[in-house]
Amino acid sequence: MSEERLNSVPKPDSAPPPESPTTPGAPPLSGRGPRPGAALKPSTPTDPITPQQRLLILDAWRRSGIPAGDFAPLVGVSKHTLYAWKKKFDEEGPAGLMDKPKGQPAGSRLPEVTRRTILMLKDAHPDWGCQRISDMLLRGPALPASAAAVARVLHEAGYHSEEVATHNHEPKVTSFERAKPNQLWQTDLFTFILKRQNRRVYLVAFMDDHSRFLVGYGLHASQSSALVLEVLRAAITGFGTPEEVLTDNGSQYITWRGKSAFSRECDKRGIKQIVAKPHRPQTLGKIERFWGTLWRECLETAVFTDLGEARQRIGLFIDHYNFQRTHQGIDGSTPADRFFGAAEEVKRTLASRVAANSLELARQGVPKAPFYLTGQAGGQPFSVHAEGERVILTSTEGRKEIDLLPTRPAEEVTLPEPVCPHGVVSTTGDGFEEPPAPGESNLDEGLSRLADELDTDEMDATEGGAL
Repeated sequence: MSEERLNSVPKPDSAPPPESPTTPGAPPLSGRGPRPGAALKPSTPTDPITPQQRLLILDAWRRSGIPAGDFAPLVGVSKHTLYAWKKKFDEEGPAGLMDKPKGQPAGSRLPEVTRRTILMLKDAHPDWGCQRISDMLLRGPALPASAAAVARVLHEAGYHSEEVATHNHEPKVTSFERAKPNQLWQTDLFTFILKRQNRRVYLVAFMDDHSRFLVGYGLHASQSSALVLEVLRAAITGFGTPEEVLTDNGSQYITWRGKSAFSRECDKRGIKQIVAKPHRPQTLGKIERFWGTLWRECLETAVFTDLGEARQRIGLFIDHYNFQRTHQGIDGSTPADRFFGAAEEVKRTLASRVAANSLELARQGVPKAPFYLTGQAGGQPFSVHAEGERVILTSTEGRKEIDLLPTRPAEEVTLPEPVCPHGVVSTTGDGFEEPPAPGESNLDEGLSRLADELDTDEMDATEGGAL
């Protein structure tokens, strides 16, 4: 007996189908036919009920007064369907009986305030990625949104991801991290140019390996051992003595003969100095990464008036890095979160001293009050406005720079002092003294004056003897 005949409905006036012959003693075939007493269902599918038909059926049922269990078989639906239609009609009216699309609605399902915050963060910081925005949302306004949800919102707003061609990379560097703060500090030097003076300066910093917290920094016009020692002492005074210090092979840290001043300082304080292999900057990868962050987010566009302002504004950026900037390498936390994990009171005290706009102060300095004046003189229009530190007069004769004398002393606005300890090497002058040339010494001038005085005394003695 074929499958087609099993699924067909026999006509009332037709003879019953003949039984299939079976072999005596053979087990019966299972799963090939309906169970005894089971009704065979028609194979033709029923047409879906339209919203108009649902409304007519519901109206007929309500008019008939027949129970749902008796009325439902008459129209080919279950009583549960009738009850569901009635509930939707009572709650939403005829719209409740309309067909609704299946599946989730297209687009982001984040709250409106979260979507607007994501777009504002991206507009203010175009270089931030989706994970960075997700971390800042959770840390600041406590608006949870995964990196994928952030990407969806940005895509709906018109942002598109860029595909960058890949290239061969060196073998992956094995990373390491100490288990607790102050077990290991990394230190390195970074150099850049002060744009206004066109002079090269040197920045040294000490970073805690466990937390990426900057414990001390110093900026000077020369890369001397004295600068490194002053920064180390300031950092130890502020945050305690580390167990180990990781350095490179710079002359500020080691010497090829004997022991350097830095090594002797470490021995005196019971600090073990670890020296990285030559030409392996990956060993100091954490502080090398900080130099890149400092350059991209501050130094590349900042303009400093002098060495003192540069030292102060870099300190403000370090405060922002320590207490406000999240770090993907430490699970979206700030360096201060890790460094002060067991000392929340100290963290709150220092964080309260960090300026809320420390990043903008580091980039731009103290904002200057705007100045603009326009009018007419002798029937001729003119305008006076400030461009940086210059005052420009614009008239029918063109543009020219003028002197503007204030009628009263302007109120002085100063930058806040950074929280991060910094070492300063005491020098005379502006800190840009040129080092002596080879074969010369800073003592040459004094020796020359002493020789002149000795020659004068000898001449006086000779003349006195002749008399």
